[in-house]
Amino acid sequence: MPSRRPRVLYVTDLAYEAKGRRYCDEDIRLSARLREDFAIALCHPAEAVALMDAFDLVMVRNSGPVLGYRAAYDTFRTEAARRGTLVYNPLTGRGDMAGKQYLLDLSAAGFPVVPTVDRPEDLGALPVVDEYVVKPREGADSIGLEFVTRDRLPRLVYEGMLVQPRVDFRYEVSFCFVDHTFQYALRTVAPERRWELEPYEPTAADLEFAQRFIDWNGLDHGIQRVDACRGQDGRLLLVELEDLNPYLSLGVLEPRTQDAFVTALKASLTSYVAAAATA
Repeated sequence: MPSRRPRVLYVTDLAYEAKGRRYCDEDIRLSARLREDFAIALCHPAEAVALMDAFDLVMVRNSGPVLGYRAAYDTFRTEAARRGTLVYNPLTGRGDMAGKQYLLDLSAAGFPVVPTVDRPEDLGALPVVDEYVVKPREGADSIGLEFVTRDRLPRLVYEGMLVQPRVDFRYEVSFCFVDHTFQYALRTVAPERRWELEPYEPTAADLEFAQRFIDWNGLDHGIQRVDACRGQDGRLLLVELEDLNPYLSLGVLEPRTQDAFVTALKASLTSYVAAAATA
């Protein structure tokens, strides 16, 4: 049974250096807020398996790209399933948590996604543009991403890689959800300044766009971030469905929005632990 103050193992890599962002600052501040309602301990992702039995819930936050600790992450997933460990987000996510196969699946299903292929024989499904993006199926944080011209596409090694057109977009926008409830949105100030974000007020159509992917993913509990780009034609296209360890950019938000997010997150964690205790 969980303790009166649920014990949360907060998994983060405080030393990870991300481009244009300080992940550690976000986790230090967010874990401090959660400590108001939970007993919190922070640990590196490589130590999660050794420590998790002493906690009611393991919360995966800014733990860095899985490529940096693939074997440890696979062991964590296996052991969490074997031991019945409560993990937040639940490990049943169909987005980035499971690699980037979802981009192919959603594209094939007719969702508004940046066109994506993983085989040379499917290149005809991509629009003709000047440049294409080649990235690893298991990539994150732009690691391994490369821009190539169309004449190079037939000579690529496709094993473990995805190919997309380089979209001419006006800006990128991210929609953050806790469980199935929208919390806030942020957009880039300019295409060439990817990590400079500002609050964004979404339209009803924007929220309907983002909600489709949250509903498709089917996680009852968790933090999810829907990343999209706004094309020159005004349409939104999905770039990423982050359901493993989405960076939240909380420092960009107004204090009132930060407080509302933390309140929603605390309620989600509390209900998740309570539901597991009575299952």
